[in-house]
Amino acid sequence: MRRPDHPDEPPRVRKSPHPPALVEDQVSGIFRALGNPTRRQVVEALVHGPASVSDLAEPHGMALPSFLQHLKVLEEAGGVRSEKEGRIRTFELVPDRLNSVEGWLQRQRFHWESRLDRFDAYVRKLSEEER
Repeated sequence: MRRPDHPDEPPRVRKSPHPPALVEDQVSGIFRALGNPTRRQVVEALVHGPASVSDLAEPHGMALPSFLQHLKVLEEAGGVRSEKEGRIRTFELVPDRLNSVEGWLQRQRFHWESRLDRFDAYVRKLSEEER
């Protein structure tokens, strides 16, 4: 979303305390992890709060070892973290890591909107010249 007071500047996003190269690696890892529909569904489920492995696995109808591999990918990418209490492992989202992806997407949106705005202005100018 563009800032009304400065329409030619990219939207402000929360700055990461990490160096840019690290943030790009984090973004790549999250995109890789979210490249699978099962993992995206897990993230959607965790938006509502922490959940146990069994609660997360139930709607997917796959063998638990296979499902655990999906959780491992999400955890290694840093999108979720787990905690074990007794025999129950609970997963939750890591918002900061997901925010780095949101910031990347906002920057891309700004650049594409700027390009489309320039293209629109060009087309309008051509249209007016033809009249």
